[in-house]
Amino acid sequence: MSPERARRILVVEDDADISALLRARFEQEGFEVAEASDAASVEWALAQGPIDLVTLDIGLERESGFALLRTIRGIGAAPVIMISGKCEEIDRVLGLELGADDYITKPFSLREVVARVHAVIRRAATPPPSPERADGAEGDILSFEGGVLDCQKRTFQAASGEAVPLTAAEFNLLVLFLRNPQRVLTRDAIMNALKGHDWSVFDRSVDAAIARLRKKCEPDPSEPRYIKTVRGAGYVLAAKVARKSR
Repeated sequence: MSPERARRILVVEDDADISALLRARFEQEGFEVAEASDAASVEWALAQGPIDLVTLDIGLERESGFALLRTIRGIGAAPVIMISGKCEEIDRVLGLELGADDYITKPFSLREVVARVHAVIRRAATPPPSPERADGAEGDILSFEGGVLDCQKRTFQAASGEAVPLTAAEFNLLVLFLRNPQRVLTRDAIMNALKGHDWSVFDRSVDAAIARLRKKCEPDPSEPRYIKTVRGAGYVLAAKVARKSR
């Protein structure tokens, strides 16, 4: 049996000192490292063989980091961690909408970078979990104590009878919970199941999305009755669900 190949990381960075710093730390962790600083070198590196993860500095001087993200996404499915000196929400949202898997701001801790790299690679290597996905429910009407979700019309009616608008992320998240009632869903399971939908996919955004969803379906979001936190594990929809198919 041939030995398993080392994981390969592509560091896209035009600051030589930062690139060298990341390379040294990643190599300490047992990764093979390729480096690039512009579109041409990114395309060349991706053509040389499988890349397991890309760290991408959004603030490159000669290239648009967002344009490079589109290029990377057009070539393959390697997960991307954006690294940026900016912390504005619009930059995070734009990058994530373009397909990035995580976002780190400068100055960063090498320990945090390594931890996030391992987490993203682990999620990318893990097949979709057993929970039913949010897709495939187009004709279902899913109801629970908190309200009724019409998957075809993409509408949600709260228990009060009020029509409550949901964003795409909130809709997809609620479908996921309603198709997996009484089942603890980890953050990784939620991110994997909803991967590709129009929502942010780094850890804290799961918590933020659930907090927003609770405001729309819980009588008291500060004391959730339906979407409960399971400390150290994830979240669970603690309610019975009735499903009606058209």
